[in-house]
Amino acid sequence: MRVRGFLLLCAVVAPAAVAAQTSTVARTGVYFESYSFGDGLAFDRISEMTIPITFTQRFGNRLTLDLGTAYASASVEESGGSTIDYSGLIDTDIRASVGVIPGRLVFTLVGTLPTGAKAVADTTIPLFGATATDLLGFMTPGFGSGGGVSAGFASAVRLSDSWAVGTGASYRVGSTYTPVAGGSELSPGGEIRARLGIEGPFGGGKYFRGAFVYTTNGANDIGAGQESVIGDRALLYAALSLPLGRANVALYAWNLHRLRARNENQAGVIAVPRGNVVALGARMDRPLSPRVTLSPLVEFRHELAGSAGSMETLGYLLRTGADVRYRLSDHAVGVVQGQLAFGQLQDQGTTVSLSGPRVGALIEWSR
Repeated sequence: MRVRGFLLLCAVVAPAAVAAQTSTVARTGVYFESYSFGDGLAFDRISEMTIPITFTQRFGNRLTLDLGTAYASASVEESGGSTIDYSGLIDTDIRASVGVIPGRLVFTLVGTLPTGAKAVADTTIPLFGATATDLLGFMTPGFGSGGGVSAGFASAVRLSDSWAVGTGASYRVGSTYTPVAGGSELSPGGEIRARLGIEGPFGGGKYFRGAFVYTTNGANDIGAGQESVIGDRALLYAALSLPLGRANVALYAWNLHRLRARNENQAGVIAVPRGNVVALGARMDRPLSPRVTLSPLVEFRHELAGSAGSMETLGYLLRTGADVRYRLSDHAVGVVQGQLAFGQLQDQGTTVSLSGPRVGALIEWSR
């Protein structure tokens, strides 16, 4: 649920505040994104349509239930003229958050139902690999797994009257499944994730949020005496919100660094190369009327990867556009999004251009 949830929540006016004041929130919409590539790659175009569905129900100040899923349709047009397609539901997350100590300690339990793609044909592997890149940031980077369960906690402690620090940790266990039809079973390794964050206001209406997330995974057993492994990941995030006349400006940056896998040189081990993705962005929310808000935005991403020695540039992406948010009623908000991205990719010494749009429409209902 990583990207689909993030983009969905960011598209709505103050989603956290809305959720805190209401007992029911439902969101859905449709997004389409497509990228065209210059000559030199194995594919000419990647396109994806996503229809996300999320639902949140609060029961007092102690229990919150969330459900999130999506329907996705993706295609890759190969340079030889053939097309690889996939359409269907992705996995469904059901989350329960229990306020053990309201405002201080929250316990979470997440069940991932395997409603998405599993045991797919080997001919679709290039499609799933192409949509999973962090550089392009597709709303749906993954289409399914065998499901799983994760449990964790989050706590917050005041540093002063207005600043607070938060910590959290979770552990996930995935179910065994067969990712490629006719292939071997995959038994996912466990995942541990730890979080540390800080936030608070300062000087003239400014507000700061910062977080550090560290994730480590066990090896995935892919059968025939082989394992697939990925190095630990460290994510550093910072955001600053500040008023600018009638508008509010948000500046943010994040860096996702993937370390070298610990046992990548062992026999029978298939390792994901180490990598690094950096993103810098800005967004302005400017009310045009009591009901309409215009939000122009710009974001730059840069990705490196490499299995040995120094990492090499995989590419960069510059995305710009705007959201228009319209309050339809006291209980509903509509969002229309239009963005355009362009940049470059590098593959084995070949540099190609890329460009494409992302458009979407979303509606949120709350009570």
